[in-house]
Amino acid sequence: MEKLNARLVELHLTNPWKIASSKGSATHKTVIVELAEGDIQAIGEAAPSVLYGESAAGMLASLQRIDSRELSFDDIPGSMHFLESLAGLPMATKCALNLALLDGAAKRAGKPLHEFFGLGFRESHHVTSFTIGIDGPDKIRKKVLEAEQYPVLKLKLGDARDKENFAALRSVAPEKPMRVDANEGWKTKEDALRMLEWLVTTDKNIQFVEQPMPRDAKMEDLKWLKARSPLTLFGDEVCHNINDIARCAEGFHGVNVKLVKTGGASMAYETLQAARKAGLKTMIGCMIETSVLISAAAHLAELADFLDLDGSLLITNDPYLGVTAERGILSFVKAKEKRGLQISPR
Repeated sequence: MEKLNARLVELHLTNPWKIASSKGSATHKTVIVELAEGDIQAIGEAAPSVLYGESAAGMLASLQRIDSRELSFDDIPGSMHFLESLAGLPMATKCALNLALLDGAAKRAGKPLHEFFGLGFRESHHVTSFTIGIDGPDKIRKKVLEAEQYPVLKLKLGDARDKENFAALRSVAPEKPMRVDANEGWKTKEDALRMLEWLVTTDKNIQFVEQPMPRDAKMEDLKWLKARSPLTLFGDEVCHNINDIARCAEGFHGVNVKLVKTGGASMAYETLQAARKAGLKTMIGCMIETSVLISAAAHLAELADFLDLDGSLLITNDPYLGVTAERGILSFVKAKEKRGLQISPR
C-alpha cells in the first residue's frame, strides 16, 4: 500500500444521545481511514466505543504503528493476518482498515461491495429502524414526531422513566412496529422478566427486545430468561464476533452484529453466516457513524432479518454520501460511486 492516512471527525447529534450504559453526549468521535494503491483510492471508518475500552485517540495512535506496505487490495486475508499479528491492536482499527481494504478491492474488481461478497442487494426491500434515545417524556414525544417518516422505531430503555417514556412514544405513534433496547439496563433476571411481561401486556406491536441484562450475566440467568420471555431476545453487547455465537445461541433468540465490534465487514459476514447456521435471528446494527460505516453495513443486508442502520440519520454533519434511508428504506440508487462501499464526499 502506498498511502495510509487517518483523521478524527467529530459528529454532531441532532439530539443529545443517551443510553442506559453510558452518559449523554451531543457529539461523538469517529475515525476515517484512507488507503491508496496505484489509481485506487479507498476509505474506511470505525466509531470506537468506550463500552469496549476503545477511544478515537487510542485508535489514531495504533494506526501510527502500522506499516502500510504490509497491506494490499489484492490480498485482504493476508492483510488481515498481518493486522491480527499486531498485539493490542484495537478492534476499531481493524474495522476501519478492513473496510478500506474491501472498498479498494471491490473498486478494483469494478463491483459494489455486496456483489464482491456475492450477496446482491434488493432495492425497495431493506428497512432500518430509527432510534429514540433515553430522555424525558416530553422530549421523547418531540423526537418521535420528528421521526414520523420512519416506519419502525427503536426505543432505548433501562432508565427509571421506562414506563413513562414508553407511554410517551405510544401517545404519538400508537401503531408503529417498534423495538426495545435495554442496553444492559435491567440488572437481574427477575427485573428483566417483569419488564418483558409488562411490555407484552401493554403493547402488541413490539418486534423484539435487545440486551435486557448485563453482558456479564451468568449463562444460567440468560437461559432462565430466554425460557420464560414472552418476547424475542437479541444479544448485543454480549456478541462481538463469530466466537460468541455458540454462547448467544444458548441465551438469546438472535444477535445484533456491528462491524466495529467484529473488526470489519469480513468478520461481520462470517459472524452473520454462523449465527444463521446456529438458528439465530440476525440483525445488523451500528454506532453513531457517518455514511461510510453505515453503507458498509448495508452491503451485508441480505444476511440480516432486521436492520438498525440509523447512525448517520442521527447526526447533522455527515461528510459523506452513500446509502440513503428515505422513509426508512435503504437504497444505493442515488449513490454517485457505483463501486466498493459506494461512498463519495458530500
